[in-house]
Amino acid sequence: MSKPTQPTPYPEVNALLHELLDRVQAILGSHFIGMCLDGSLASGDFDQDSDIDFVAVTGAEISGDLFAALQAMHERIATIDSWYADQLEGSYMSAHALRRYDPAHVLYPNIERGRGERLKIAQHDEVWNIHRYMLRERGIVLAGPAPQTLIDPVSSDQLRRAMLSVLSGWVTQILHDPTQMKNRGYQSYIVLTLCRILYTLQHGAVVSKPVAARWAQKTLGEQWVPLIERTWAGRHNPGLEASSEDVNETLAFIRYTLERGRRFETHAL
Repeated sequence: MSKPTQPTPYPEVNALLHELLDRVQAILGSHFIGMCLDGSLASGDFDQDSDIDFVAVTGAEISGDLFAALQAMHERIATIDSWYADQLEGSYMSAHALRRYDPAHVLYPNIERGRGERLKIAQHDEVWNIHRYMLRERGIVLAGPAPQTLIDPVSSDQLRRAMLSVLSGWVTQILHDPTQMKNRGYQSYIVLTLCRILYTLQHGAVVSKPVAARWAQKTLGEQWVPLIERTWAGRHNPGLEASSEDVNETLAFIRYTLERGRRFETHAL
């Protein structure tokens, strides 16, 4: 399958993606199977504060010289004169690992957004079923086969278990170490992620952060409406310091979400 000329509505993003795709194909050669976008680009809620989520599918696991070449390539990509050059967030996964969750195959190259981030080997555990769902249902193909041919269907219960795993891991860690929320960008990310988790637990599907936030404001109670509204301002001013009010209310929202998660796990799974 040939790559689309304009995979997204954003010319600067398209230019970066074409550069990334060309370099990845050149490095991987015959190991390259395909590349897709997920995240906010796939859900249609991308804006200037979003990252660029991608997955490259390989025929073999990446290590040694190939890993080093990809790592160096990402370091060069980050120096491109583009607003989005350091906003790439993606993984290089074998076709076997992408198809379904297999606890025996969870370590794959990954890069996070942000200045100074490097390609590393990271764990792609059961939580990665959320990405599989997004890729299969809404992924944008840059090259290679359609995601539906590469990924098995992800059930509602699998999505709920993935979100419960997020609650027991990353979310609980934040509760124990609130200093992680010192800037508004991360504090806002936490609130919006909690909205998405609660939506998935209720409906068994994954939606974008804006959709989940609107749903949460309408259904979770008036007490959370101001916090979620302020979250959007924080998202667009990520470098500012989070106020003590927002930190305390986010901690309360975390406790509320954890309690909802415990009740759901007890009665539904």
